[in-house]
Amino acid sequence: MASVSLKGIVKHYDKTPVIHGVDLDIADGEFMVFVGPSGCGKSTLLRMIAGLETISAGTLHIGGALANDIAPAQRQLAMVFQSYALYPHMTVYENMAFALKLAGRKPAEVQAAVERAAAILQITPLLKRKPKELSGGQRQRVAIGRAIVRKPEVFLFDEPLSNLDASLRVQMRVEISRLHSELKTTMIYVTHDQVEAMTLGQRIAVFNGGRIEQVGTPHELYNAPANLFVAGFLGTPKMNFIPGEVTSVDEHRVTVRLHGAGGHGRHVVQVDSAPAAHGLRAGDQVTLGVRAEHLSIAAPQQHDNVIQIGVGHVEYLGDQSIVYTTLDGLPGMIAVKLPAEAVPPHAGSRARVHLPPARCLLFDSSGQAVRRNTVEFGVSADFV
Repeated sequence: MASVSLKGIVKHYDKTPVIHGVDLDIADGEFMVFVGPSGCGKSTLLRMIAGLETISAGTLHIGGALANDIAPAQRQLAMVFQSYALYPHMTVYENMAFALKLAGRKPAEVQAAVERAAAILQITPLLKRKPKELSGGQRQRVAIGRAIVRKPEVFLFDEPLSNLDASLRVQMRVEISRLHSELKTTMIYVTHDQVEAMTLGQRIAVFNGGRIEQVGTPHELYNAPANLFVAGFLGTPKMNFIPGEVTSVDEHRVTVRLHGAGGHGRHVVQVDSAPAAHGLRAGDQVTLGVRAEHLSIAAPQQHDNVIQIGVGHVEYLGDQSIVYTTLDGLPGMIAVKLPAEAVPPHAGSRARVHLPPARCLLFDSSGQAVRRNTVEFGVSADFV
């Protein structure tokens, strides 16, 4: 096992920059996930760690040793790609043993390594088959097994589940997580799928435009996003954003008038927060963010923290319903996720939505999260 440290990593092709000074420390034995939209630089950075792309500037340390100029084969890494890249004329055993044979390992050593990897991945009965006789999930296990037999210090995964159907992706996520628990080897995993990121990563680095927006545990990123990009990228449906303007700030709360309501601005919420922590002033433009599962349809007797919306569309998903609503005068939809036992309102009707005091977030005009010195804060509305 080995730690991985990146300091000021830059990558450019000719004069076009694609990675802009990335700093990141990955601990020995950690499962780190790189997540972000297509073209954000996450796969390029992984290939730089692997030695498949040159580093334009900055330093890369693997296991404490400077690795910038070390050849890929000497970095003690193993990479699993999106494509299985198995030799079609070889059996599973021969595919997994190939690298060890090239390295001149003794037959008994090769056999022991392959059998151990096959047992870990539960593919021992498949060792005599050829790739064409395997399912997509089985082929990906073989590709991972080919990496395991090398006993690398770091595993690199480049979107390994993209070619699998939904059910196989779920199964393989469980297998990869179990594999990390058993091997306790440093793993760096690239994906654009937020579900993979949230379920696999001990920590996640969220990429955007060749930069890291935020690094943290899944819980930290989901509940305390650093900015609008992270808040909107993680979560399905994505976080609801409602623009507004600060109307007053006192010692304990910020009052925000939400845009909408036909331009009359009747939607006013009060957010408890420490003004010294964020420096907001009356007149500042902000965005209120709240996740769909934290909203609820208000009870008839409920008046605090309630806004009125129009119901546009309802999706029934069995274990839950997602109600897509509109706020008067505001473009776009606001999603409300309801549990299965809740009766959703009908499309075309009006409904009252409750904003929970402890779940709303504020983002300033630059898109950065307004930090609070406590987890809880209060919200109230001046209308029903």
